[in-house]
Amino acid sequence: MSDVAIIGIGLHNFGRHPQLSGLDQGVLAVREALQDAGLDWKDVDVAFGGSQDAGNADAICNQLGLTTLQFTNIWNGCATGGSSLNAACNAIQAGAADVALAVGFDKHEPGAFNAEPSDWGLDDWYGEVGLMLTTQFFAMKIQRYMHDYGISEDTLARVAQKAFYNGSLNPRAWRRQALSKDEIMASTMVNHPLRKYMFCSPSEGGTALLLCRSDHAHRYTRKPVFLKAAVVRSRAYGSFEVFSPCRSKTEGKSATEIASTVAFELAGVGPKDMDVLQLQDTESGAEVIHMAENGFCEHGEQEFLIQGGATNINGRMPVNTDGGCLANGEPVGASGLRQVYEICLQLRGQAGSRQVQNSPKLGYTHVYGAPGVSGVNILQV
Repeated sequence: MSDVAIIGIGLHNFGRHPQLSGLDQGVLAVREALQDAGLDWKDVDVAFGGSQDAGNADAICNQLGLTTLQFTNIWNGCATGGSSLNAACNAIQAGAADVALAVGFDKHEPGAFNAEPSDWGLDDWYGEVGLMLTTQFFAMKIQRYMHDYGISEDTLARVAQKAFYNGSLNPRAWRRQALSKDEIMASTMVNHPLRKYMFCSPSEGGTALLLCRSDHAHRYTRKPVFLKAAVVRSRAYGSFEVFSPCRSKTEGKSATEIASTVAFELAGVGPKDMDVLQLQDTESGAEVIHMAENGFCEHGEQEFLIQGGATNINGRMPVNTDGGCLANGEPVGASGLRQVYEICLQLRGQAGSRQVQNSPKLGYTHVYGAPGVSGVNILQV
């Protein structure tokens, strides 16, 4: 694919902001991205964005200005941010716009997501046995994975320990208190084997990214980040995804495996080339599984990689350097774009005390959403 550049990034801190609507937080993120790129709102030609619980994303135009730009609302579960970026990238590549915006924001009530089965084409029984409650589904999924591949509860705790430590280094994270492994293991069991501090929380926040053609990037910034691949794929037959009511006899590739393979092919690079990673970590087990599904190790190798510190900021494959979903929470519309925001900071060398050393050149983001949709991006400076 021809290169697209990210020229402006903006984020409104994730967490709880009772004085602001989700829409307000999205507007503030866009304004920060515009300032970062040295652009005005009227310079944006096309926009794509989404929100689950905070209204239509195109309502930001009411505050930023009614400029007649094309704005498309996007909703794709937790992959909403990745889907918005994919659409903005496609618009630039197609020549439909000079400057494109991807934006997401949300404002969720406290507590776990618990969707209606009928909204996802499922019968009531699936909800009645508790599987629409994501904490229970993902606990059952990681139970099986631990059994099959020898992953320990200690490793799940280490994933959370890393996340909260990284969050303590991030002035824009929600959870900024580092926790010890013992504190995590002593926290309340929610759904075995996942404890309270192994889950992220639905939260609030906004993220915005501005894109242009790569050969125009230096008009706007001295530090463009080039989007080498932006891929969104859904599940294949036989894959076992959230809101899957059964498993087939023949197991198929997951949406994540499919999206990551396509992204590496488009970018002309491989997993070993990546310097810094963002992987979906709505709970500790998700990060473990996604390490392998994205091609960064074999299934089961996560046990010694995580135990040996490979995924720490100073490790050989730093994962979720900003604290990920565990430390930032998940406002669904904004979460996937937050990952790209963090990778842009890392590749620009602007990540402060959590900066990956040796001037990273290639970064990777992965987001996963219901009912089995994955978005993968590969970025380069």
